[in-house]
Amino acid sequence: MKKITLLIVLSIFSVLSFAQGYNVGDKAISFKLKNVDGKMVSTADYNNAKGFIVIFTCNTCPYAVAYEDRIIELNNKYEKKGYPVIAINPNDPEVQPADTYELMVAKAKEKSFTFPYLWDPDRKVSAVYGATKTPQIYILNKEGKDLVVEYIGAIDDNFEDASAVSKKYVESAVSALLARKKPSPDFTKAIGCSVKKKKV
Repeated sequence: MKKITLLIVLSIFSVLSFAQGYNVGDKAISFKLKNVDGKMVSTADYNNAKGFIVIFTCNTCPYAVAYEDRIIELNNKYEKKGYPVIAINPNDPEVQPADTYELMVAKAKEKSFTFPYLWDPDRKVSAVYGATKTPQIYILNKEGKDLVVEYIGAIDDNFEDASAVSKKYVESAVSALLARKKPSPDFTKAIGCSVKKKKV
């Protein structure tokens, strides 16, 4: 009876942990999602990557739009150093009609994205990660076969004016990892629009 009770408690804890998403230090899942070029992209495809800058973003949020050029710059700077950007759209187009896959394709073409822009149609990946904002960043670091979450939060401290940024959180975190150090800070508050999904 005690064993059954313990199993139930552990199961509930597991579900709650899943619902809350990742914390810094957690091991992240590898995912496989459809890119705007029609091909499937997985973290497992990047054999030479040291880690990833996973960004939950979208077509429509003013915050996400304001960061588009900076996201391109992040990929251009860090992809060759082993930390490519992978962008994922977590929004439900039935709630936000301008976030359809077709309009993602158009957005990527318009902005000449240099990174994958992936479609999370059933919101499973964003739910596992615990993404609640667009944009929201998860920096992953490869440790053997594992992907370890090393930073969660914002790109920097000024979405309105790139020239007025004083703290570049993502750049600081990736630079620390390249130097084999832990990011500090490793968590900041993500500033953006709420992820658009159906209310349960």
